[in-house]
Amino acid sequence: MRDGEWIAILDFGSQYSQLIARRVRELHVYSELIRFDTPAKILAARKPAGIILSGGPSSVFEPGAPLADPEIYRLGIPVLGICYGMQMTAHLLGGTVKPGNSREYGSASIRISNPSVLFKDLPDALDVWMSHGDQVEQMPTGFEKLAGTSTCPVAAMGDDSRRIYGLQFHPEVVHTPLGMEVLKRFVFNLCGTTGDWEMAQFIRESIRLIREEVGSNHVVCGLSGGVDSSVVAVLLQKAIGDQLHCIFVDNGVLRHGEAQQVENTFAGKFGIDLKVVDAADLFLDGLKGLIDPEQKRKTIGRIFIDVFAEEARKLGNIKCLAQGTLYPDVIESVSPIGGPSATIKSHHNVGGLPEKLDFKLIEPVRELFKDEVRILGSELGLPDEIVHRQPFPGPGLAVRILGEVTAARVTMLQQADLRVQQEITKLDNYRQIWQSFAVLLPVQTVGVMGDSRTYENVAALRVVESKDAMTADWCRIPYDTLARISNRIINEVQGINRVVFDISSKPPATIEWE
Repeated sequence: MRDGEWIAILDFGSQYSQLIARRVRELHVYSELIRFDTPAKILAARKPAGIILSGGPSSVFEPGAPLADPEIYRLGIPVLGICYGMQMTAHLLGGTVKPGNSREYGSASIRISNPSVLFKDLPDALDVWMSHGDQVEQMPTGFEKLAGTSTCPVAAMGDDSRRIYGLQFHPEVVHTPLGMEVLKRFVFNLCGTTGDWEMAQFIRESIRLIREEVGSNHVVCGLSGGVDSSVVAVLLQKAIGDQLHCIFVDNGVLRHGEAQQVENTFAGKFGIDLKVVDAADLFLDGLKGLIDPEQKRKTIGRIFIDVFAEEARKLGNIKCLAQGTLYPDVIESVSPIGGPSATIKSHHNVGGLPEKLDFKLIEPVRELFKDEVRILGSELGLPDEIVHRQPFPGPGLAVRILGEVTAARVTMLQQADLRVQQEITKLDNYRQIWQSFAVLLPVQTVGVMGDSRTYENVAALRVVESKDAMTADWCRIPYDTLARISNRIINEVQGINRVVFDISSKPPATIEWE
């Protein structure tokens, strides 16, 4: 990124923080989530074009509420506070914030009283998405009311002379139809960015940073065949050439035929230095008796790193480990910048790692969303079948087998999932499907096959559409496809006599069942 051509987003723990970053990048302006309490002098040294203060679950009245360095308002850099970010701005600059009469969550209509820059040439009334309990009662000196509602008199405020603004609503969500127009006015008109950030720039900058970080060391990369690790491998190969060594670990909980497919594709077709390690028995032994999904993830992560360390030692003096960690991976595990957001689940790329890691982590796509990684893969010349491959969790089928993971249950789910893939890929809109897979439940039900009574397992079908896994909705699959999947699994996979369809969206559910 160039000085003065990026937007800093201070994360106060909002569920939408990463969505703000994504929206800004959709405008072809680089954005980055950083610590909410980053000192102003450090922030100024990085020369952002603008600063966005995210929302968050806290109240400015709470003891220990997360607060920004007040000096950011004196840097002369445009600032936009969203929800909690607006309330904190009012609080830090001498205004007053009060608890609302009732929590306002959902759609609302704001009336523009002063278009200023943010609302210039927009309608006098805008449909917006609210999610707040507190609200600004008295604006700081120098601020003017820009918009309000009947329940929230100050729904937007601004100080044009200092270029500091606040929005009580969320412009980044789709429920605010003209929210992107508001963000455009901040990013372009107020911050003066050009909107020329492209993936080619990211590639050049990443190659430079990788070379600086790696130096003369060698890097071992976990290659799974998924889009994330594939893109990382090709990017690293472009950056450091024969200093890269890829290892594929068969952990025993992969999809049907996956190990052979990866070897044929990457070692055969692309000529990548690839070591295939069959560690299935080791992983399955470690998973014996484990029911808790966090224990499964951490166990797989621990064994994975142990296997990597052993194989890396065979390669020589390996100092660095490359991973395909993405932005949503990190955000869902813990706040990536040390902010106050809550843990949802440990991710395979960021959880379960030993405290004393023998490798220096190299995560070149850590700041990208999934769709951006796909664009990066295309720019790097990867074929469509890899670039558009559906995401697959690092712990594999272990988090799609609810309850204990055994070799028999893995085989059962592999066969069920194979039939899901074979049928789903026939759909015309297959490319629009984010993930489609089977889940093996720890439930047995009565069935009838022929003249015999059965008491066997239940498989759940999960098919969702999403852009980056932050939110997802279940796909409305044709009944004929559902019927074929159900019939094939029940008739062709021994041990399953019932198939159910998951119609939960994220949130409140997650995409994976564990």
